[in-house]
Amino acid sequence: MPVNNSEDVISVDYRRASFLLGVAELSQLPADDGIEVAFAGRSNAGKSSALNRLTEQKSLARTSKTPGRTQQINVFSLDDDRRLMDLPGYGFAKVSKKVKKHWDQVLSEYLQTRKSLKALVVLMDIRHSGKEMDWAMIKWALHANLSVLVLLSKSDKVKQGERSKTVRDVKQRLKEMNTMAAHLEVTSFSVLKNDGVRVLEKFLNAHYNPPHE
Repeated sequence: MPVNNSEDVISVDYRRASFLLGVAELSQLPADDGIEVAFAGRSNAGKSSALNRLTEQKSLARTSKTPGRTQQINVFSLDDDRRLMDLPGYGFAKVSKKVKKHWDQVLSEYLQTRKSLKALVVLMDIRHSGKEMDWAMIKWALHANLSVLVLLSKSDKVKQGERSKTVRDVKQRLKEMNTMAAHLEVTSFSVLKNDGVRVLEKFLNAHYNPPHE
């Protein structure tokens, strides 16, 4: 999907985000129209913190002391036509193999069949980037021709040299994947240091305000 990178792209007021519903099955999602951008990541990658920083709301996306316990898609409304989608964290969920397989299937189907889904934001802890499920999520998105932004979170935890090297390594791995027409970006990200927050906002604004509007 082509992305409008112009500085004139209209900014969305993410502070207006509000919880709409949480679903366990795709059939429970809102009507498949409007524009959705989904956030995905391992259970400890800082996904909730990123959503809370973006929306300037301390508890919009609730964090849990038990990573991965919440197994549902949380839908946040920005307005009548735009939604933020918080996909269930993966990696450390203490659930059965049957449940994990179910969610693998649900997420794959969502990424590849949801017409209103226009882009995916994948969070990876910069200290442990590129786990198997992270690459699987990205591959599913690329197969669906979605734009992808990779946020290497918690960048404040590492030194500048290591931060730059990890960004380069992830970019190289993505280059080796079949990117085709998909739009890909990679940036370091830190809620505490405000690193990458502007990149995230520009990426989202471009997709919530497509060129044909």
